[in-house]
Amino acid sequence: MKKKHITLAVTGLNNTDNPGPGVPVIRGVKESEEFDVRIIGLVYENLEPGIYMEGLCDRIFQIPYPSAGSDELIERIEHIHQQEKIDVLIPNFDAELYSFMKNEERLHKQGIHTFLPTLQQFQEREKHRLPEFGKKYGIRVPSSINLGSLGQITEMEDKFDYPVMVKGQFYDAHLAANKEQVKQAFLKISSKWGLPVIAQEFVAGTEVNVVALGDGKGNTVAAVPMRKQYITDKGKAWGGITLADDKMMELTRSLFQKSKWKGGMELELIKTNAGEYYLIEINPRIPAWVYLAVGAGQNIPEALVKLALGMKVELMQHYKIGKMFVRYSYDMIVDLEKFAAISMNKEI
Repeated sequence: MKKKHITLAVTGLNNTDNPGPGVPVIRGVKESEEFDVRIIGLVYENLEPGIYMEGLCDRIFQIPYPSAGSDELIERIEHIHQQEKIDVLIPNFDAELYSFMKNEERLHKQGIHTFLPTLQQFQEREKHRLPEFGKKYGIRVPSSINLGSLGQITEMEDKFDYPVMVKGQFYDAHLAANKEQVKQAFLKISSKWGLPVIAQEFVAGTEVNVVALGDGKGNTVAAVPMRKQYITDKGKAWGGITLADDKMMELTRSLFQKSKWKGGMELELIKTNAGEYYLIEINPRIPAWVYLAVGAGQNIPEALVKLALGMKVELMQHYKIGKMFVRYSYDMIVDLEKFAAISMNKEI
């Protein structure tokens, strides 16, 4: 079968101890038997490891942080598009999604296809709205309180016992065992991600995750559950294994059917000793461990590209159970010229 030639732009090449999803997304699409893909890497920092990985990207462009403003970011994408004729764009960071969702139609008119949640879908699953989300879709969610100031910690103590989880609205989560630790976490998170900071009831159990893809019509195109086997101090999975878990699959499919979720999603769940599931977080995009799903038989990045292009996608029902992933550090030796080029020219 003749492969379809496409140009794919991907963000999230920060394959560090807090890895982005960009590199595994690219790996998945490169393994497609249907696409001959040219990869455009979009980076925010000049030391993102994906810049220097041989054979990963055909071109690299630096883009401005979303905090600089949506217009500046989108104008940079349009400038890159004039050179490279981007067919599909896959953004991989929560903090940048708003800009791309807001400008989805503007990009589409120029031939840049995306497949992202709607603004309503994105906003209703935000961490400070998760309890209402749980009620709406019939999913257990730990109680939480939105902290706008240190003075509200007393209010939190009236509601929860220690320990509690303290979370930022985009990233960061800290387990706090006392008031002082809550204060430290609040100050650290609020200075980086702003307010509110979310204090969430701690639920004891095993953390399990699902990577899934919805077609926007209520169908679950793909879904693979896993259990983290090794977790870093940042709470990131450094190893994991696919699970056979019908209850997790039923929960995921029910959520997608009711919400008509469009695009990639990661559900973070706690399975209690009693076998109950609590939803602790929804990430509105593909997670960094998505290559485990590819290895287990569900090429979610490829399917996402197909959906963006309006191609027919078969629903994936099966995956291999007991497949593991293990991350590792790897020292790359690179020439200074490459670093200098991306630093000075903002492109390679």
